[in-house]
Formats: sequence, C-alpha cells, structure tokens
Amino acid sequence: MLAVTILGNNSAIPAFDRHPTAQVITLDDHLFLIDCGEGTQTQMNKYKIRRSRINHIFISHLHGDHYFGLIGLITSMGLLGRHQDLNLYGPALLKDIFDLQLRVADTQLPFNLIFHPLQEEGLLVKETRFQVDCFRVFHRIECWGFIFRQVRPPRRVNPEKARISGIPSSFFDRLKWGEDYETKEGTLIQNATVTDPAPLARSYAYSADTLFHLDIAVKVQGVNMLYHETTYLKDLEERARNRYHCTTIQAATIAKTAGVKQLLIGHFSSKYDKLDEFESEAREVFPNTYLALEGVSYIVP
Repeated sequence: MLAVTILGNNSAIPAFDRHPTAQVITLDDHLFLIDCGEGTQTQMNKYKIRRSRINHIFISHLHGDHYFGLIGLITSMGLLGRHQDLNLYGPALLKDIFDLQLRVADTQLPFNLIFHPLQEEGLLVKETRFQVDCFRVFHRIECWGFIFRQVRPPRRVNPEKARISGIPSSFFDRLKWGEDYETKEGTLIQNATVTDPAPLARSYAYSADTLFHLDIAVKVQGVNMLYHETTYLKDLEERARNRYHCTTIQAATIAKTAGVKQLLIGHFSSKYDKLDEFESEAREVFPNTYLALEGVSYIVP
C-alpha cells in the first residue's frame, strides 16, 4: 500500500485550526516524513502516527513553515529512547542549523542522525521495496520535491486458500513478499498457489513551494498521485507569481500536463478561512482533484 496522511496543509501562519506543512507517507510497512512545520509532533499524537517507525525525514527547503518543528521532533525521539539510525535529507545548510541547535542545548542524541545534503536531482535512496528521488522546483530559495515509488509491491494473500493449505496467519506477511511455506511434514506450499499477483507499482510525488513552471510536469510525469501547492485562488495569480507560489488553476495545469491520475492540493494561504473554492477551481482544469485535509489518509490509486 502507498498512502499519504496530511498533518499540516497551511502555508506560513497557522490559522483556522490548520497547521504548517507536514505529511507522512506510508509505503507498505515503512513511514516517511515530508517536511516538519510547527506543530508536527502535536499532529502526530493527534492522528496516532508512530514516530518510532519513521527512519527517513525529507525537508524540502528552509522556510520555517517547512522545518521549524524538526528540532523538537528529533530531540523527542531521543528522549523516548530511540536507538535506530535516522536519515535526514535536506538543503546543505540544514546541517549547520541543526548542529547549532544541538550544541547550544548541549544535547547528545542516543542514535545516529545521518544527514544527506540535497545537491542534485535523481535517486536519494533505494531499498528492496521502495525508492525515493528528488527534483528541483522554482521557489525564492533552494527548494526540492520528492517522488516515492514502490519497487516491488507485495503479492495479495488469498486467506481462504492459505488456511486450507495449513499456513498460519502469522506467515501471511512473508507470503506477500513471495516466500513459499514448508509444513511441519515437509510439504512445500508454492507461493503462487495461495497468493494473487502483485498490483502495479504505485508512485507519489510531492512538489514543494514553487512558482508555476511546466518543467515540473516533466519531472512528475505519469505518477499516480501528485501533491502540488495551491497557496492562492486563481484571481491572485500575480501575487502568487511575485511570491513564488501557485494558484489552483496552475497546479491543475501541471497535473493535467503531467498525465497524473490524481491531484492533492494544499499549502493554503491563511487569508482563506474556507477551502471549498480551491477544489472547485482546480477541478475546472483537472477533475480528479482533492483538498489535502488534515488528518485524512489518501490511498494512492
């Protein structure tokens, strides 16, 4: 399964019970955090996100609404007894900021924090079941987007066939990844007899704060789900351009040009207390558009 849970969908200022940007990606049994605005820890608690399962954090850029919650989250991980490595990806200057924060507080983390500076577009991490790539977007400062891809989606277990064959449910997760099962009597149950073929691999792209630019459509071409910022409604296109942000129509145009299956829109300006018009405007261009609402998990189609 590939899904995204929205923890924060607002832009710079928390308003109307909306919080700065943060998202959790669920890819099978892995959790990833994208951006970490103010209040991310509180949102994690509210929506029961297990921070101990997060081993990779991706920070798109160094505007505060995308990383001011980071030092609090990581130090909390230490206070809660984390020992496994934590990988942090972001602009190179993030390491200087983070090292200073730890040093002035005389904080020693009980785990390895491995920093990966974002320097060029392309592959960031690849493991057996997933890979993550990064790409540049067009903001006022250095800013990055990310694409999460399933490398090897799991097979679908047929519970009835598996139980008839004497396979305990505790083995089902191993069946998903193609293992055969050997009974106590030494009979080998072929995986293909109790599972169905894996679905097609899915992909999710996160396009961070950006000026409207059709190059982004090339970079996210054909992904299953695209998240794209829509800070303003279409009547404020000039303001969006001056502030290196996008409107509803512009985000929908990127989605349509890129041929994605579904569009999520967020990063709403605090000048808006209601959001319905964002969705209706974007759907004028790209009908399969949805608001990125806090606390909602969206399954990537």
